[in-house]
Amino acid sequence: MLPNTGRLAGCTVFITGASRGIGKAIALKAAKDGANIVIAAKTTHVNPKLPGTIFTAAEEIEAAGGKALPCAVDVRDEQQISNAVEKAVERFGAYTIAKYGMSMCVLGMAEEFKGEIAVNALWPKTAIHTAAMDMLGGSGIESQCRKVDIIADAAYSIFKKPKTFTGNFIIDENILREEGIKNFDIYAIKPGHPLLPDFFLDEHPDTITKKMESHDAVPELKEKKSQPPPKPRSGAVAETFRIVKDSLSDDVVKATQAIYQFELSGEDGGTWFLDLKSKGGNVGYGEPSDQADVVMSMSTEDFVKMFSGKLKPTMAFMSGKLKIKGNMTLAIRLEKLMNQMNARL
Repeated sequence: MLPNTGRLAGCTVFITGASRGIGKAIALKAAKDGANIVIAAKTTHVNPKLPGTIFTAAEEIEAAGGKALPCAVDVRDEQQISNAVEKAVERFGAYTIAKYGMSMCVLGMAEEFKGEIAVNALWPKTAIHTAAMDMLGGSGIESQCRKVDIIADAAYSIFKKPKTFTGNFIIDENILREEGIKNFDIYAIKPGHPLLPDFFLDEHPDTITKKMESHDAVPELKEKKSQPPPKPRSGAVAETFRIVKDSLSDDVVKATQAIYQFELSGEDGGTWFLDLKSKGGNVGYGEPSDQADVVMSMSTEDFVKMFSGKLKPTMAFMSGKLKIKGNMTLAIRLEKLMNQMNARL
């Protein structure tokens, strides 16, 4: 991991979401240098489902060697942000570093504050294990994630740079490679296990497939099991599945090796399946003959939009329009197939 140098001693770091997860990891990394940390987060009372509050985080920060100022802040409330900034200035003087979830603002703010304040965006290459990931991905998702420490080290690397380093969109692994880090297994929850790409990066399922093939042999194609004749269906969902079926091939099945079940609400809804394990692949109305690897629940309207390219699966998932149970890696593989079919839908 990236060693602390003391470079941030006396600096004031304003961190949103610092009561747990990535925000707290960045705070603790800076605290080891003796930095002042403004903890701007919502949690003030213990939640049985989510560890940590702004006050417990403050205790950890001060134990690590930093100074802490816990501030109750909902980032959707501009006045609460302004109040926290005023408290930070009153307590520590002008703050020198800030962490916000504002990637879209980077280029404009970097230009506006050029020479005064450096503005950069940092993004993880892989999924990071946090309480939010546990809730979204379910049991076992942590084995496909890295620790929050990798983001803390990458943020620390950025903090050390001069103000001229601004307007950059940075991937955690890339900047740490520049720092000389070569062994990234130290950041893995389960070293050696294939990692889930971050939802918003263009890490294609091909990469995952190759990693999975090297980790476990790809199973041979199974012969189709006899299934009852499907009931005639009509409507946008049925037409979408018809086009999906026309797009299937042994190559697609070999590259995917998964059975997907769709629980759709609304007109033409119900249970549908996409079998990409059996030879040649298959789709249909009802439950698959074998247990599904992934179950996706959403509205029929969003389903059609997703397969036609009008709604990105990752955005549907993160916004709550799409709920996923099962293997997240296999869920991401399906996105590649959707991209191939967008032009036809």
